[in-house]
Amino acid sequence: MSRLIVLLLMSALSATGLRAASPSASPHQQLTITPRFSDAEIEQKIRTKLAKSKIGKDGFVPKVHGGVVTWEGRTGVPQHKGAATRMAKAAGAVRVVNNIQISDGAKPGQPLRHVQVKSGQDAEN
Repeated sequence: MSRLIVLLLMSALSATGLRAASPSASPHQQLTITPRFSDAEIEQKIRTKLAKSKIGKDGFVPKVHGGVVTWEGRTGVPQHKGAATRMAKAAGAVRVVNNIQISDGAKPGQPLRHVQVKSGQDAEN
């Protein structure tokens, strides 16, 4: 019965791009997430998007390792921090660590707006 459950779980995970431990492995072994794209591909997509985006002027630095994008930098526009996270996810990141700092010059009462991040198809048109 437990072997059937493991096989069903493995087939469900393979459909979502995740990789599980083999049925003979320890039940306490952790699930690993396999990135859909290589680190170089994710970073290239991010840099291409940054070059075409308003947030590219902020000078954010993305670093990619194991499909995880880590952002570094500063901005005076609070919405740019969220836009960077969305951009990394759209580029294929499995997780985003956003260390972008909001500068003191940002106005706390400033109304929130969403910055549009173009998808790959929109950018080509």
